[in-house]
This record gives sequence, structure tokens and C-alpha cells, in this order.
Amino acid sequence: MTTPKPVGRRLYESACQVIPGGVNSGTRYVGEPYSLAGAQGAYVTDADGARYLDYHAAFGAMLLGHNAPEVNGAVARSLDGVDLVGVGVGETEIEMARLVVELIPSAEMMIAAMSGSEATAQAIRLARAVTARPLIIKFQGCYHGWHDSVARNVISPAGRAYGRDPLSAGILDDALDSTLIAEFNDLGSVQALFEAHPERIAAVILEPIPHNVGALLPTQEFVEGLRSLTRKEGALLVFDEVITGFRHALGGYQQVCGVRPDLTSFGKAMGNGFPVAGLAGRRDLMERFDFDGGDVLLAGTFNGHPVSAAAAIATMTYLRDHPDFYTRTHTLGERMRLGLAGIADELGVAATVSGFGGVFVLYFASAPTLGYRDLLRNDNAAYLTFHRRMTDAGFLMLPMALKRNHVSGAHTEDDVERTLEAAHDVLKGMLAEGLLTT
Repeated sequence: MTTPKPVGRRLYESACQVIPGGVNSGTRYVGEPYSLAGAQGAYVTDADGARYLDYHAAFGAMLLGHNAPEVNGAVARSLDGVDLVGVGVGETEIEMARLVVELIPSAEMMIAAMSGSEATAQAIRLARAVTARPLIIKFQGCYHGWHDSVARNVISPAGRAYGRDPLSAGILDDALDSTLIAEFNDLGSVQALFEAHPERIAAVILEPIPHNVGALLPTQEFVEGLRSLTRKEGALLVFDEVITGFRHALGGYQQVCGVRPDLTSFGKAMGNGFPVAGLAGRRDLMERFDFDGGDVLLAGTFNGHPVSAAAAIATMTYLRDHPDFYTRTHTLGERMRLGLAGIADELGVAATVSGFGGVFVLYFASAPTLGYRDLLRNDNAAYLTFHRRMTDAGFLMLPMALKRNHVSGAHTEDDVERTLEAAHDVLKGMLAEGLLTT
């Protein structure tokens, strides 16, 4: 008698018949679990009933935890009002913008979007319009979305890092060549690009902490130097806080480091899982989006959608009214980082632990890890194996190289301790099998 396939596997194979690759975003394919059927708090359940403690957190979008009642209740109430009419402006859009301006230090005005990619696309277009310059600078390892202006040089192999490494076919050469690549935490590499392209660089865009390659922590000298350099050169400074925003502090990482960019993109955690994002910045810049007198296009049927705006308002309001959220998640994140470092030291594994707030990452590389060049030493095979085995043990971690993990507001001290016990067992097993460098 043939053993029936697991439900999740059958769902994935069915999806492959009608969805290219079986997933609607390339990084969603992780093998087991193939399909998630339920989520609550810090846990998710797959289509076959297996339960996982979730550190993936939908790439960081789940900040308060899955199905947070404060957010879901606000969304449910919004359904009793206006849905989508495409005319005028609603109260929820206004309140969302007011909260953003109140909470993010550099924000004087805001526009709404539905994804981080849309927000960074608007930032780059606006920067080019304001400066009348064609080029932008991004950093090797930073990810700013799928659009042509920035779809290059993220997790690049050694042979393509800092050179031409597009994320997709179909991007015009001119688009690729209009984006210059610098090294994170290396102000000299940025200065060299300004010197090589005088009065042609419109903006420098960066993740203040490049979480798309784990967690490269910026030096204060670097972020302050970027602020001074861009002002001197007449370029805009854009913080992409799609991941760091609201997760690390109520005002994003710019609140932590005390550096105010000209523009800030944000999303993901802002709506605790609902599709919402935005761009904020100085009033004189943002007014270029004004349909009556401005010259930069702002369009999008779903921008400021009542459901998404309600989710964002509820999430931001909760964070504003519960400052202990950051105390808790930062404490748990630090316990996780110290615990992993202790395990690696005990076992004699060549590894470095990094992260900030509730984010943690275990690099299989020796210190330092300041820029992407340091990450080229990471043992990606070990990294994948560690995440795969942790997931198989019931702790959901994205099994891709250089990906971060997230502690949400729903995680507990016991969750962290159990995770560390499992990590000890997994690393000890990998060491015994000769899969780790000592």
C-alpha cells in the first residue's frame, strides 16, 4: 500500500502546476514546512499539524506576534467602515501619517505604499528629481526591493561581489550602471565614488543595519560620516528602515544612532503582518509629490488602504503606549546572542554572534564582521545546515545563507532557553559529524 504524501508536500506540488516554482516569492521556498495552516503568538503550525516556534516571523513583519488581538481587532472594526473607494482621503490615512510624523525623528510628511519595494522606488525617484542627478550609491549586501534601480549586489558570491551582480534577468544595463556599489562601514569607499562621479550622485541609500545579510552593525563614525558627506556633496541620505523601523526602537534605528536622514522608507513590522509601507522625510522634499504644483508622480490604488492603515495605527499605538515592549525584546535578544556565543565558545566552534534588539544571527566565521568582505568568509554550508536542523527540531529559521532571526513580542524566556538547548544539541551534532570549523 502506498503511503500518502504529507498534506504540505501535496499542496506544494499542486501549487507548482499553477504558480511558477510553487511560491509567490522566491525566498518562500524552504522545503519543510511546505505550507503553514495556522499561527498564534510566537508559534506557527504547518498543514500536517507540526508546530514550530517561529523566528522567521514572515521576514520580520511579525513584530507583536501572530494574530495580535490589538491589531486584528482594529482591522475587524475597519471592515465596518468604508472599504476602497479611490476618492479623497480617509481618517485612517491621516492618523497613520500623523503617527509616523510623531514617532520617526526625520519625518515631517509621509506618503503611503503597500510594500517596502514601492517605498524605496519612490525614494530613489524623488532623490533624482530633487537633485537632477542620475546615480545612486548602495552598499554590497543591502537589499532595497525588487525594482531595477536596486536589484543588484545583495548576497553576492566572491567572484561577483562589488562588480555587476544583478538579482534578475531583464534589467536594462543603464539601470544597473546607474547604481554604484560601496562597502558598508567603509566611508572611504563612498568618498571614492563621489570623487569618481562629481555632481552626479543623487543619493546614498542603506539599511542602517544590513539585516538582509544577517546583522552588520554600523559604527557611529560611519553613519555620522555618511550624513556629513552627503550634505557636503549635495546628495540625499536615505535610510531604508523597512526592517529596522519600529523593530529596534519606536523611531527606528535613526532614533538609536541620532542621525537624521533626508528620507526614510519603512514597512513590514509597521502593520504586524498586514501589507503597508511608506516613505517619510523633510517637508520640502516630500512636497514634490503634491499633485498640485509638485512634479514627482504619486500613484497607487491601494496606497493608504483602510485595512492596512488600521493595522499600522494599531501597531504603532501599541508600541508607543507599551515602551516595555522594547525592554523585553531587547533583553530576550541579548540573552539569545550571549547564549549562542557561549555555546560556540564551549564547543570550540569558529563562529561570531551578531544582532541588535530582538534580532540575532550566528555567523560561521571568525570576527570581525563589519562589512560584506568579512561575510565572504562565512561557511554558508554550515549556516544552512544549522538553520535546517533547527527548523526540523521545531524552531523555524530561514534555511538560507546569511539570514537573520527575530524575537517577537510573543516570545518568552522559556522559548529562548529551549531554543538555546536545541542549538547546543544541533551544533554538537554538526561538530561530531565534522561539519564545523574549530
